[in-house]
Amino acid sequence: MEFSIQRDYFITQLNDTLKAISPRATLPILTGIKIDATNEGIVLTGSDSEISIEITIPNQVDGQDIINVVEPGSVVLPGRFFVDIIKKLPGKEVKLSTNEQFQTLITSAHSEFNLSGLDPDQYPLLPQVSSDDALQLPVKVLKNIIAQTNFAVSTSETRPVLTGVNWLIQQNELICTATDSHRLAVRKLKLEEEIEDKNVIIPGKALAELNKIMTDSEEHIDIFFASNQVLFRVGHVNFISRLLEGHYPDTSRLFPENYEIKLGLNNSDFYHAIDRASLLAREGGNNVIKLSTGDTQIELSSTSPEIGTVKEEVTANDVEGGNLKISFNSKYMMDALKAIDNEEVEVEFFGTMKPFILKPKDDDTVTQLILPIRTY
Repeated sequence: MEFSIQRDYFITQLNDTLKAISPRATLPILTGIKIDATNEGIVLTGSDSEISIEITIPNQVDGQDIINVVEPGSVVLPGRFFVDIIKKLPGKEVKLSTNEQFQTLITSAHSEFNLSGLDPDQYPLLPQVSSDDALQLPVKVLKNIIAQTNFAVSTSETRPVLTGVNWLIQQNELICTATDSHRLAVRKLKLEEEIEDKNVIIPGKALAELNKIMTDSEEHIDIFFASNQVLFRVGHVNFISRLLEGHYPDTSRLFPENYEIKLGLNNSDFYHAIDRASLLAREGGNNVIKLSTGDTQIELSSTSPEIGTVKEEVTANDVEGGNLKISFNSKYMMDALKAIDNEEVEVEFFGTMKPFILKPKDDDTVTQLILPIRTY
């Protein structure tokens, strides 16, 4: 194998490939990046057997020559080490050549590295996902969906299904749900084209890595589902993730019917008041903030025995119902408010010890539900 490539472009693609590589890989070869050079360009592959990333670099990008392949071939090189070398090389171009024992010579300007590569035939084959029946979404919409749900997945492995986001497609609607059993985030999206019904659980970690790779572009992303895998294809990147096995709990019954109190608030004002009140709540180690409703004045307070107390007042734009005192985790509330893009937010309370709901004003596509904390 022998080729030369523009170094800056190579670094960007290598960094994205690295996102799939874990230093704790079960197979030693999976700590490496597989490089396939063909006459059409180069394919980079990284995998930790949970997620796999395959990036195709064409010979030309936007009319510019990026790669010159002299001799096709393949090699697996130690991932992080190889990327560190490429980042630190002095020249604008990098040349790679391998011999039959997969010894790889890397040269750039006046630098020269010799790396021991591995046999690419030992690299596990990527799972095959059929490219039929794609769900197509604008990249911006998918990034938005991930931002509005992924923060609520569980980080505890005791219930593995809760470490993922449930994607339910039915009646031409996509419903994404995430919960760690203390809070819940739901995002709904009407789909433009008809697609077969699906009910899958995508690992939160995979969605977080996918989000880092996708740029805020006008592009669309194609999503394909197999029995236990999902493939996201955008531009020249294939991102494959294992799906979580098991049944996601039915969360629809968690939403109470009729609220006792409903507040209309300015999202930013409410968020920053909680942010300030949480300074003491965090010191107390429990993140607890108390909220009490009056007429249009909403009082937020928190106490830290060692430091002191804080009181914040927020004026509600409108109030329905009587008075209420409730306590909640400030981090959960701030995460929920951050996930709501609108300036105006509605908070519905159903009683002191019942979950309460946050959603954008006059919009049912995003719903955040939070369990209160018993303090009163």
